[in-house]
Amino acid sequence: MKGKVALIPLLLAALAPVAAQAEPLLLISIDGLRPGDVIEAKQRGLALPNLTRFLNEGAHASGVIGVAPTLTYPSHTTLMTGVSPARHGIVANNSFDPTGINQGGWYWYAQDIRVPTLWEAASKAGLTTGNVHWPVSVAAKGVRWNLPQIWRTGHPDDAKLLDALATPGLKAELEAAAGQPYAMGIDESLSGDQNRGRFATALIAAHRPDFLTVYLTALDHEQHGSGPDTRQAKAVLEKIDAIVGDLMAAERKAHPDAAIALVSDHGFEATQTGLNLFRAFIDEGLITLDKDGKVASWQAMPWIMGGSAAIMLARPDDTAVAAKAKALLDRLAADPANGIAGVLDKAGIARVGANPQAAFLVNLRPGFVTDIFRGASDPLVAPTLVKGMHGYLPGPAHLDATFMVMGPRIAKGRDLGRIDMRAVAPTLAKIMGAGLPDAEGKAIDLRP
Repeated sequence: MKGKVALIPLLLAALAPVAAQAEPLLLISIDGLRPGDVIEAKQRGLALPNLTRFLNEGAHASGVIGVAPTLTYPSHTTLMTGVSPARHGIVANNSFDPTGINQGGWYWYAQDIRVPTLWEAASKAGLTTGNVHWPVSVAAKGVRWNLPQIWRTGHPDDAKLLDALATPGLKAELEAAAGQPYAMGIDESLSGDQNRGRFATALIAAHRPDFLTVYLTALDHEQHGSGPDTRQAKAVLEKIDAIVGDLMAAERKAHPDAAIALVSDHGFEATQTGLNLFRAFIDEGLITLDKDGKVASWQAMPWIMGGSAAIMLARPDDTAVAAKAKALLDRLAADPANGIAGVLDKAGIARVGANPQAAFLVNLRPGFVTDIFRGASDPLVAPTLVKGMHGYLPGPAHLDATFMVMGPRIAKGRDLGRIDMRAVAPTLAKIMGAGLPDAEGKAIDLRP
């Protein structure tokens, strides 16, 4: 009997969660970071001492094939779940809003994610969790200390909104520690990233979360404005490198045994020309405007996504409208001046894992972007002020995202080749001793 009693602690230890033996993880996202900007930093005239550390001290992908569409919110949700947008439900950045009643609302709310996330997996494994500004993180399950990404207008009331939605008291606590107000959610500038970097280091120092997600957005913002490979974009990336260095130092101080992963959501294409699909749908009678130039009614409408557009039907079972929309798209695609690379039907949309509610998906050629609707006199094709874009279907190397990771139990100097974005989340879950059984991708073996 004594022998059996003595075995009880051993059995309990064997059944206990493995979190204590797993590596803490800091996950940093740099929106729009192309892998070549790190791998070929010297050749591109970039000084990135912190980012290039990953190449020698850890493992990295030569490229990450993204999801459809290659947009921030769908991609970041795939990075957190390991599944395609068709399954996780975040199929665009903005919600579909044909009459504008949502005033430009985005998919901010984590309740729209239909599968478990890394935050939930880490929490279930016994790890403490935190978040600073990650997309689709409002009321995210499993996050102990949460500063979610959300904004409405940029009015000071946005700060009160975040106070209400963040972990109670956390924003005020970190503002006192950082000695400054937290950046507004709508702020995508370099100074906004620097501010959020300081808040993330303060969160690490105060609470030492075992799993922390941090999102930086200024590089994406600059590449939209000036284009990829520009002097302005390179200057922003070099400043972001310094933010990453501060985050890495804070994490190593809190968790000397931590793994640190760095990801991005997509690459970039340079753009010169805008295609306004709304113009064509209005002319075809599929969208009707009122006397003020606003949408009065619609039968079929583009849901624009940068380099692509989902075509939505007011009545998905209306075969006549579907045929009319398809004929219009075929005519547009037949003219090379419109920049349409292809039109996917329902079967094609399913193959790429995009929005299953769309009737069609229009993918543009590099150099073209889907323009927003500004008024009844908008031309079909015109030069665009947007100098860089993503949101196209994945595949071209310029659209590849980034994945790099280092840690005490991760191989050094390993090139993983080109990987699928859906493999990132299960790989990170494995590092933390957690599980994502719903993931479509398989965990990558990173052992030395």
